[in-house]
Amino acid sequence: MTDTLWRVLPYAVLVLLVAGTVWRYRYDRFGWTTRSSQLYESRLLRLGSPLFHYGILFVFAGHLVGLLIPDSWTEAIGVHEHAYHLLSLYSGTAAGILTLAGIALLVFRRRTNGPVFRATTVNDKLMYLVLLGAIVLGMWAKLAHAGGAGYNYRTTIGPWLRSLATLDPDSGRMAGVPVLYQVHVVVGLLLIALIPFTRLIHIFSAPVQYLLRPYIVYRSRDERQLAARPERRGWERVP
Repeated sequence: MTDTLWRVLPYAVLVLLVAGTVWRYRYDRFGWTTRSSQLYESRLLRLGSPLFHYGILFVFAGHLVGLLIPDSWTEAIGVHEHAYHLLSLYSGTAAGILTLAGIALLVFRRRTNGPVFRATTVNDKLMYLVLLGAIVLGMWAKLAHAGGAGYNYRTTIGPWLRSLATLDPDSGRMAGVPVLYQVHVVVGLLLIALIPFTRLIHIFSAPVQYLLRPYIVYRSRDERQLAARPERRGWERVP
């Protein structure tokens, strides 16, 4: 049963992610948004949103390095397992705390502000629950195995994840993984499956085009000069 879980669940999640994203783009393009509630309240949002977004970016970057880069590569450049474990422990814990602080502020804001709470959907509540669960479980698993050399997930979870690309998952790697890590992986996969059906869909709408668009030029105007000259129709030359 467990072997089937690690061989089937990731591909089921991938199908949901791709099919759900295509469906959302075709039939709910106008709903492809974060549904911003800044109009209702902005003070807590200005603090909680950057904390959450910067924190989750650091968490995501740490997962990419830890799971996709083999430990032999880091060993080759002189970063040995114990040093990597300490770096991962401290930086990952800091990123997790940052993310949790952001989520706590955002949830507190939604619960205590009437208009924001009324704009919160069932999907939002489910998304927050699963997201919070994934982060808490990840930190719990990391801290529970922080003693000594720690648990080297790069020799088990990492190779299993990379083997998914071969369509022949090495599910045996997950057999001896601690339960907390296994639950964290399952909840993380569930979170990925929820992306197309929640406000998390906006992660696929990063405004990359902003990097290439021309600058918007703002010019101040002298009210005294405008008051002193008569009005003219049409365009005027820019001095």
